[in-house]
Amino acid sequence: MSAIVAIVGRPNVGKSTFFNRLIQRREAIVDAVSGVTRDRHYGKSDWNGREFSLIDTGGYVKGSDDVFEAEIDKQVELAIEEADVIIFMVDVETGITGMDEDVASLLRKVKKPVFLAVNKVDNAMRAANAVEFYNLGLGDYYTIASINGSGTGELLDALIKELPEKQEEVDSDLPRFAVVGRPNAGKSSFINALIGEDRYIVTDVAGTTRDAIDTKYDRFGFEFNLVDTAGIRRKSKVKEDLEFYSVMRSIRAIEHSDVCLLVVDATRGFDGQVQNIFWLAERNRKGIVILVNKWDLVQNKESNTLKDYEKHIRREIEPFTDVPIVFISVLNKQRIFKAIETAVEVFKNRSKKIKTSVMNDTMLPIIERNPPPAYKGKYVKIKYCMQLPTPQPQFAFFCNLPQYIRDPYKRYLENQLRKEFNFHGVPIAVYFRKK
Repeated sequence: MSAIVAIVGRPNVGKSTFFNRLIQRREAIVDAVSGVTRDRHYGKSDWNGREFSLIDTGGYVKGSDDVFEAEIDKQVELAIEEADVIIFMVDVETGITGMDEDVASLLRKVKKPVFLAVNKVDNAMRAANAVEFYNLGLGDYYTIASINGSGTGELLDALIKELPEKQEEVDSDLPRFAVVGRPNAGKSSFINALIGEDRYIVTDVAGTTRDAIDTKYDRFGFEFNLVDTAGIRRKSKVKEDLEFYSVMRSIRAIEHSDVCLLVVDATRGFDGQVQNIFWLAERNRKGIVILVNKWDLVQNKESNTLKDYEKHIRREIEPFTDVPIVFISVLNKQRIFKAIETAVEVFKNRSKKIKTSVMNDTMLPIIERNPPPAYKGKYVKIKYCMQLPTPQPQFAFFCNLPQYIRDPYKRYLENQLRKEFNFHGVPIAVYFRKK
């Protein structure tokens, strides 16, 4: 399980640029106008073999009348509360501002490692100007330039030394199925229905569950740990944001699990918050089963309603559409055991190992019939393929010019692997290497 690192600071200091550099993707929007980042962005990063989850927060502005900024402030405070390590970013061009001092006063009360990163330091004169940030009272600082990566290595070297050690799992040989989703979607009710007793408190109030709790499940020949994810852990000095906490806790539960049972409230739909959790599970390479709960409460159902709902979900999760979707009603105990059977199948798919000889005998004729298209007049020849020895399905294809293989062909090979070997519900990774 990796740690959570939050990037905080006032607007327009370069947090999103730094975030994009660490996750190696342009995911957070970057603009010279302050306040562009309003939602949190989540990503995975690693340094020197240590993985961690990264949160890019919106800029912190204390006492603003702007409704967006008030909401951003709340989420920054929650990120600080839930993260293991905090990077506080400031801007050497503007020096210390009142908003920087507001964030610093917030961080001085936090009993967690805080790294002061002075951004936009790309020459010796600016490095000398950075000395003034000692006045924030947070100790030593790190000078970086997030736009070109200068200085980020030293910051990350120090940061990973402060990450909490990986925790050993109890019953680590048993599969772990995490029940994740928005608050009040029916996660605890689903587990209660499965185990046949009211183990978890269930109310109409979103956020009743306070902590992630494990339950050993051993029925009908299945044995695994069920994890009910917490919606809320109340803090006396923290303003609550149910949606934010649901995602924060889902990060930890997802990283801990083998298969994620994503519970969707049919009456609310497959909205942005649910998609956020889905993509977290996909990025973490976990098996995924989507459970559409409260299907009995959907009004005006017609013969095609279920199919249309399923099509809508598959459109939202493109290009990873090979995911089982089970329509359930926890209250009426409809198809809840079908949900578990499906999760067990997905776990088996995720654990599948394919012999190299079988894989070459299957995939090389497919590649021969439909080879990679020529690029810049060069022909790519794939000679050999194998499954990598990783916990989740990852495959290497060895060829003469791996740099010339485009994304559409990569997706084609992924689809062929799914078709031939059945990786239903499991994200798979395909790599091309020089032979």
